[in-house]
Amino acid sequence: MTDIQILGANGRPMREQASTWQGAGSGFGGQLEQWAPQLKSLDAALLPNLNLGNARAEDVTRNNAFAANGVQLHIDNIVGHLFRLSHKPRWRRLGISDEDARAFADDVEAWWMEYAEDPIGCWLDAERKRTATMMIREAIGTHTRLGEIAAAAEWIERPGTRMRTAVRMVSPKRIGNPDNKRDSGRLRAGVEFDQHGAARAYWVRQFGSSGLGLGTGYGNEWKRVEREAANGRLKFIHVFEPTEDGQARGANQFLTVLEQSHMLPKLQHTKLQNAIVNAMYAATIESEMGTDAAMEIIGAGEVDGAQAANNLAHYLLTINSYRGANALKMNGVRVPHLWPGEKLHLQTSGNVDNGFTDLESSILRWMAAGLNVPYEPFARDYRQSTYSSARASMMEGWRYYMGRRKVIASRFATHLFVLAFEEALQRRELTLPRRATRGFYEARAAWCNCEWIGAGRLAIDGLKEVKEAVLRIESGLSTYEKEMALMGEDYQETFAQQVREMAERKAAGLPPPSWLNTQQLAPDSEQEAA
Repeated sequence: MTDIQILGANGRPMREQASTWQGAGSGFGGQLEQWAPQLKSLDAALLPNLNLGNARAEDVTRNNAFAANGVQLHIDNIVGHLFRLSHKPRWRRLGISDEDARAFADDVEAWWMEYAEDPIGCWLDAERKRTATMMIREAIGTHTRLGEIAAAAEWIERPGTRMRTAVRMVSPKRIGNPDNKRDSGRLRAGVEFDQHGAARAYWVRQFGSSGLGLGTGYGNEWKRVEREAANGRLKFIHVFEPTEDGQARGANQFLTVLEQSHMLPKLQHTKLQNAIVNAMYAATIESEMGTDAAMEIIGAGEVDGAQAANNLAHYLLTINSYRGANALKMNGVRVPHLWPGEKLHLQTSGNVDNGFTDLESSILRWMAAGLNVPYEPFARDYRQSTYSSARASMMEGWRYYMGRRKVIASRFATHLFVLAFEEALQRRELTLPRRATRGFYEARAAWCNCEWIGAGRLAIDGLKEVKEAVLRIESGLSTYEKEMALMGEDYQETFAQQVREMAERKAAGLPPPSWLNTQQLAPDSEQEAA
């Protein structure tokens, strides 16, 4: 009796269709009856088509201008032109004073700028092509296209620097199971896991012959790289934001918009070809005679090719002579007198747009939503924007960028910093404060606590936003550090520069600068005050 089920009119169990949640039932009118996706783990849904999805994402970013712009928006807003270190050791946990921590942080920041941002040496990069900021910019671009960041820490002795730490950027496309083996419980998509689900090693495909552009550029050998050494030092960096437990690899940002990204250029090309064809002919002449009748008239019906060509040329010359002799004009405009049986058709482009702009805008809004970027800068379209709407859109995008900066860019940058910072302490490039009660390995997280300052927030109306910042500081709701960080600047460097400039102005006999007098310098208009 326990196997008896009550079936509905469609033959499916009634219990399934009696759900109080419409989305889990058959839907209004039964529209959802055929929609029965499988409930899968994220890896089961992602990994079988991981390489194909990544290949498609890279293809659209190469060939779709809007997709490429979406990647560049991530890079410019999350990282910017300089990803500046703001070292903040947790001095209470380290047994030192705030003054000692600040002095040590200043020393660390100066060392990092010298070592990691050296544009000539590029010592942090194993290939010596990138500064630290360039590495992070590349990492964010890779994360947007492929959903993850990978890099390997190496130890390279090089003339010109005492430091041996070097990081090699690794494309996630190179991570995979050796010899293309099938996934298993402990090895999935090139990542080895321990019994707790933590990654312990990565399999990286080595480069091979490029095949003169015909091959993939990858060979048939894989190298196993452990995640970390016995002392906890990272040997392989893998950064992505997991959305489910047990997830092995990251999902790229374009998966939800690949279809639209692929079809939009085809739509534009078709529309462009149509516009070209419409503009190619101003007028055409249509004849009521069929092909056979026309060929008979010109004497080309039953003759060979050469004679037919001569007859056709003679026919066209006769028509041209006829039209030239009948040059009728009306108010200075020539009116053609056509050959008997012909009609004149003027070709007009009609509605060139024909709704294309609205369709394109709809597709671009879909893509902008999938990439989590504001529509206006993504589509380069500000025609319908007001100050309020544009600012709301930019602020929403800024919140997303700040999340990505903290979770992805800052985490990767901190990994780079920790690797180099550890060696700098061993080589006495840096010295911990004397009063510290805990060493580097005892309190690694406290010594390596960092904030990273990237691109500043876009100011749509600079005057209004400066006044807003001043009011927040004056009312105690913010600090110079926070407000300067929003501008992409370090407040300490700004203060130091202001001190130097005030001294120079005094020496030159110039009056001191005015501080925080925005109302006197740029008073509010009556409309703003209202």
